[in-house]
Amino acid sequence: MKTIHTDVAIIGGGTAGMSAFRAARAHTDRVLLIEDNHFGTTCARVGCMPSKLLISAANARHNAQHTDLFGIRVQGEVKTDGQAVMQRVKAERDRFVGFVLSDINDFPDECKLLGRATFQDEHTLIVNNNNELTEVHFERAVIATGSRPAMVADWLKLGDKLIVNDDVFNWDTLPESVAVFGTGVIGLELGQALHRLGVKVYLFGQGGFIGSITDPVVLKKAQDIFNSELEIHFDKQTVVQLNSQNKVEIQWQDNKIEVDYLLAAIGRTPNTDNIGLEHLDIVKNARGVPVADPLTMQTSLPHIFIAGDSSAQVPLLHEAADQGKIAGENAGTFPNINKGLRRSGVNVIFSEPQIMSAGERWVNLKDRADEIVIGEVSFDNQGRSRVMGINSGHMRIYADKQTGRFLGAEMVGPAAEHIAHLLAWSHQMQMTIQQMLDMPFYHPVIEEGVRTALRDVAAKLA
Repeated sequence: MKTIHTDVAIIGGGTAGMSAFRAARAHTDRVLLIEDNHFGTTCARVGCMPSKLLISAANARHNAQHTDLFGIRVQGEVKTDGQAVMQRVKAERDRFVGFVLSDINDFPDECKLLGRATFQDEHTLIVNNNNELTEVHFERAVIATGSRPAMVADWLKLGDKLIVNDDVFNWDTLPESVAVFGTGVIGLELGQALHRLGVKVYLFGQGGFIGSITDPVVLKKAQDIFNSELEIHFDKQTVVQLNSQNKVEIQWQDNKIEVDYLLAAIGRTPNTDNIGLEHLDIVKNARGVPVADPLTMQTSLPHIFIAGDSSAQVPLLHEAADQGKIAGENAGTFPNINKGLRRSGVNVIFSEPQIMSAGERWVNLKDRADEIVIGEVSFDNQGRSRVMGINSGHMRIYADKQTGRFLGAEMVGPAAEHIAHLLAWSHQMQMTIQQMLDMPFYHPVIEEGVRTALRDVAAKLA
């Protein structure tokens, strides 16, 4: 068995692992990046980038079908060329992946090791690459093993008719029908995109939840919007099986549908259950994930850090990059530990209309609701939105009753990806509502809706 000695072992070659590698290498050359599948990022391969390519194609078709509002008549049927759609998705996806792989190729060969790593003890890993074993002795380690789609065990009987988002982006063309289980980020984005591309889509969710919305007023608006376009079924006790025509058959109550695929989008599971944590005396949460300080990414074993989706803290690419940098920096300088920069929360879902949150979400504030003032705005008649024919949505802004400081916001509506950034920056700068109102607002822009909500808050604070 080959043996390697290193100062820092990083398990996982995705966004968090790459960020950790760069940060650790600033302090020691003895850093080993270990990856068990493909070097690169979930975002580029099967996440944010290919999904936005599919969404862009879907919205192009949808917009071409809805021009009558402006007096523009499109003659004939707007057709979807499924093969052409998927060809562009995959070609552009591969281009983005190529940029990531180019970065990884610049890493020294002696600093990369392919294979599945499992802990043997607090300073030893065994890496298995097609039964070729390597023993890695490390002084410090960063766990950056990412996550995988969560699954219902009973669905496994569907075989290749059960798919996850990874599989969608390997299609050569579009299917006729799909049942999407999950109305969170992945389920909503892909479900709506496939629907707009002409695929018959059935969405199944729980508890009435849409995207990542926690504010009940914003959620009610989102339910109204998406129920008007999509066929969504909440809280159904379903029975799933393959029928004699090799179709996925889904039954609930007196209803039965047949689809080509069941797309599982019910969440993601951190990849920490198969890396030998049972050999470590490490504190884990109820999900079996090592508990870590969010400012240092240090676990209960001082020389072991965790970052990215595997930490189950905030599963977003920019957060994974920040966590990886913090973890890698501290692994490189250990035993000197420093608190890293954790930015204000910002989250965007690229449905149509978009969904966003910035700063604190309502779920984190509702227990002290008597200390909070809420301002709101409807986008149903907001000027610029109405001009563009995208006037549908609602936003609520939260402020501290005593200090007037902006605490956070949730929204469904137009231009949410841009509004999210303005509000997240304001939150990180710890601005008050009045300071935000003192900022310039051009006319006519969708962002004027933010000013309307801020004025509503200010009036209640007065």
